[in-house]
Amino acid sequence: MTREIRSWLSDMDGVLVHEGTALPGAAEFVGALQAAGRPFLILTNNSIFTPRDLRARLAATGIDVPEEAIWTSALATAQFLTDQMPGGSAHVIGEAGLTTALYEAGYTLTAAQPDFVVLGETRTYSFEAITQAIRLIQGGARFIATNPDVTGPSAEGDLPATGAVAAMISAATGRKPYFVGKPNPMMIRSALNRIDAHSETTVMVGDRMDTDVVAGIEAGLRTYLVLTGSTRASDVERFPFRPTAVLDSVADLVELV
Repeated sequence: MTREIRSWLSDMDGVLVHEGTALPGAAEFVGALQAAGRPFLILTNNSIFTPRDLRARLAATGIDVPEEAIWTSALATAQFLTDQMPGGSAHVIGEAGLTTALYEAGYTLTAAQPDFVVLGETRTYSFEAITQAIRLIQGGARFIATNPDVTGPSAEGDLPATGAVAAMISAATGRKPYFVGKPNPMMIRSALNRIDAHSETTVMVGDRMDTDVVAGIEAGLRTYLVLTGSTRASDVERFPFRPTAVLDSVADLVELV
């Protein structure tokens, strides 16, 4: 028996928005969730922005959600570190989304014998900062990264992202990081806990088979793949796992809410 869908998790880029424009049905989908009183979270592996920043970016496209409805890899990382070592210390390579999340979780941000080196997304990876991270990890700091994405988009083309810089640090230290963001089901589990939802009655909506769908499957959720982002319909057959359904866009989900 298929259980009723009570809660929703949705990826952001490629599902709700693309380069500053709302995708077809996105505003209606979010509006339907709010009208029905369904618990939901919008997920992103991007750790640059705070939920307040992302709320403003979504609002500019006509999608109105509260800050509390946004769950980033930075927030998931802060939650993970708090569970591992409450009130610990970290040296951070990243932007406001990550530093704010860790600060609000009670972490001390320091380069003096930190418990963790935490690598996130940034627009400018400094050679000095990477060198310092390498030396701190060699000195015993544990290595954490917000997400494994190796590239990020820009108007001029791909930019190196967290996964690529993590690979450089790993090559220099011989230490692999623990990645918190998708496809780690930890990101999904932390989102479920955030809205007090159960995997059996929650759906994950995403545009990527290799992050959104696999993370949803591994966390025990039903998964909907939409074709408005990275994955094409012809790509689905290449993977050894399947989403629950493949849809053109989130417009097809409005009636399911």
